[in-house]
Amino acid sequence: MSEQVLSPLTPLTRWLLAARPKTLPLTLAPVLAGIALAFAETGQLALMTALCTLLAAMAIQIGTNLHNDAADFERGTDTPDRLGPPRATAQGWFSARQVKTAAHLMFALAFLLGLLLLVRGGWPILVIGLASLAAGYAYTSGPRPIAYGPFGEIHVLLFFGMAAVGGSYYLQALTFGWHPLLTGFALGLPAAAVLLVNNYRDLETDSAAGRRTLCHYLGRSRARFLYALLLLAPVPILMFAGLPGAGWPLLAALPLAIILSLGLFRGTDGAALNVQLARTALFQVVLVVLMVLGFLLP
Repeated sequence: MSEQVLSPLTPLTRWLLAARPKTLPLTLAPVLAGIALAFAETGQLALMTALCTLLAAMAIQIGTNLHNDAADFERGTDTPDRLGPPRATAQGWFSARQVKTAAHLMFALAFLLGLLLLVRGGWPILVIGLASLAAGYAYTSGPRPIAYGPFGEIHVLLFFGMAAVGGSYYLQALTFGWHPLLTGFALGLPAAAVLLVNNYRDLETDSAAGRRTLCHYLGRSRARFLYALLLLAPVPILMFAGLPGAGWPLLAALPLAIILSLGLFRGTDGAALNVQLARTALFQVVLVVLMVLGFLLP
């Protein structure tokens, strides 16, 4: 995108774009799922704790997005050939130092909110919070960044699924159990599918920059089969996990999973994969909505 097109953007708009708000549903959906599951099982809602949990999750996600923006630019991954949305540092909106400073401020906000949550949740929340902050930083930093190897999808499954659901559930119910873990695992699968599509889209430019993602090792053909599995598997897992209420509303997610899978198998490529990526992220939100709907039904 040319500077002529971007010039009308105000600094505030550019910071909002740098934060990548379209990624926030992937953060908020599993947190809301954990809160809803705890409420369905206990009948109690700690409202202020829920709000702090959501804000802390948002701060970690935005901090991670900003840090990735600057780190990818410094490593030479964000080239003009990149097909994804424009990045703030690569576009010259802000310097890498400015973007990293903003990232550190968001991590600091998450840490402060985590201290409030620590009062309620104790050491389990301390462990989850510190691990989440460390993972956000290590995703594109350190000697072996997670994003530059084949374990990115596992990272997403753990932190955008199991940790998000399990941690938010624990803060409400103050107990652990199989239900939040299975729910977190199921919801982490489509989150991993989002990253898989992202790396599928950027396979050539990532490989040129030395980025060896899971998609690089699988190749496009096998990556498409894995993508379909990541979308289809959550439905039976959630239906037969023994969650409160009815499981049948989740069947409504199957047609969407099939349509999304066929879209990738039919050869979607180039910038069109940005639409595929956005719809994949929406799929996780649909799963959460259908799951919560089931909680409301006998």
